[in-house]
Amino acid sequence: MGDCKVVIQHYSITIQLASFLFLIKINKGLLYSLHPDRNMEGERVERILDALVQHIRVWLADADSEFTTSSPTSEEIRRRSRLTPPLEGEGIEGVLEGMDDFLKHSVKTHHAGFMNSLWGGFNASAFAGEVLTALAQTSMYTFETAPFASMVEQAIIKRMSELVGFADGNGVLTTGGSNGNLLGLLCARHNFDPLSVQMGFDGRNKVVMVSEESHYSVSMAANVLGLGISNVIKVRCDENGCLRTDSLQEEIEIAKRSNLDVICIIATSGTTVRGAFDPLREIATIAHSNDIWLHVDAAWGGSCLFSAKHANLMDGVELADSVCWDAHKMMGAPLICSAFLIKNANILKAVCTHTSDAPYLLHNQSEGLDLGRLSLQCGRRNDAFKLWLAWREIGDAGWARRCEEFIVLADYFQSLIEQQPEMEMMSTRKWTNVCFRIKSANIDLNVLNTQIRDKIMKRGKWMTSKALIDGQVILRPVIANSSVSKKSLQGFIEECLTCLKIVQDGEMLIQ
Repeated sequence: MGDCKVVIQHYSITIQLASFLFLIKINKGLLYSLHPDRNMEGERVERILDALVQHIRVWLADADSEFTTSSPTSEEIRRRSRLTPPLEGEGIEGVLEGMDDFLKHSVKTHHAGFMNSLWGGFNASAFAGEVLTALAQTSMYTFETAPFASMVEQAIIKRMSELVGFADGNGVLTTGGSNGNLLGLLCARHNFDPLSVQMGFDGRNKVVMVSEESHYSVSMAANVLGLGISNVIKVRCDENGCLRTDSLQEEIEIAKRSNLDVICIIATSGTTVRGAFDPLREIATIAHSNDIWLHVDAAWGGSCLFSAKHANLMDGVELADSVCWDAHKMMGAPLICSAFLIKNANILKAVCTHTSDAPYLLHNQSEGLDLGRLSLQCGRRNDAFKLWLAWREIGDAGWARRCEEFIVLADYFQSLIEQQPEMEMMSTRKWTNVCFRIKSANIDLNVLNTQIRDKIMKRGKWMTSKALIDGQVILRPVIANSSVSKKSLQGFIEECLTCLKIVQDGEMLIQ
């Protein structure tokens, strides 16, 4: 059934792409009108677009090829490609050669063998939106510059706010979950000290509480905001990778006794390694009783909110003050597509008050429509349209099915691992992260799994991440790619066992 679904999906993609390519084959008369030397310029543009269309066809067809990556080294890329921008232009031949070189040395993230990152796959509707976004070439700071796109982003933010339970919330699309966590901490800083935007902030006696399995971007945000990395307190987790609320309460008490102010608690819904979900309702109770801002990093796990079966993973998210959620992860939108959502929109406006000093750009008559007033950026690309088109096609119900089907695949994947005597699961599962390692007697398992992963990557058929759990090297394939099927997962298991034998027979191991 799964393989049949993949075939149908590829057929659907082909139909959608064919329609898209029909639109992109612009009429010659229009092309010739783009330049005073109409004939020459029209031919140039048409030749580039023809090459682009052909590359798209070949790239998508390669989803069924054997290899995910050619595993090029940096030396090979330097040797095979002309990377230094030329002093004199190379003309259209340089463009065509550059297209070839780029795709030849790129990872096929839409390939079923790509299970390396928390994103992947191909969405034809969103891809069309991405191309049209580049064609329209606009910026999201004002309504007059991006009228339709501004309304689309507001509609997207409104729907995502409803899903997290922020009935009167607002937000903005950002450059990723890292930026969303930065915005969350910035809003927490303002909530603690409303004068900080104007007067500055001394963060030396202020701390932030996070799970010890939180994303490193929290430390980045603390660095940028002047809190300092050492003021990020990492709270112990349980055996499943979830933040322990008893340890959180203990750390808050220690901070108070040390005359430190806790300005923010950051919970994680879908950790990077295990895919663990912190207990939001219990954390919110602690945050509210201590008057502390609660931000939820749901960059990876936010999509569970579409599914009636799995929304309970984020039970209590409506009690948070802010949330970040990446649509380019589980939802499969092209990178980058990430939302920052906030319950009290006035706080987001306050931390972006620098925009009041831009009368050359932001005008009072369009105040409610200019999204630049809610962003740390000035120029900002339209990341909403591609997501909106994909949403138009499948709706909330389609996102729910995607989430549920990926979890079913992860369950199946886990069952395959548990059937292999050479493999063992290294963590419980709630999401689509599958953490396991390969075993062999009388061998350092950290060395073994490192070398097996290196061999998998060099062979180029599959890509999977390597991580640490309690100091143990693990393999962490993740399912966020609609090309993955039961058949491909069986193939990955076979590849792991093949690489185990290669490593053992080749005596690569360093004891």
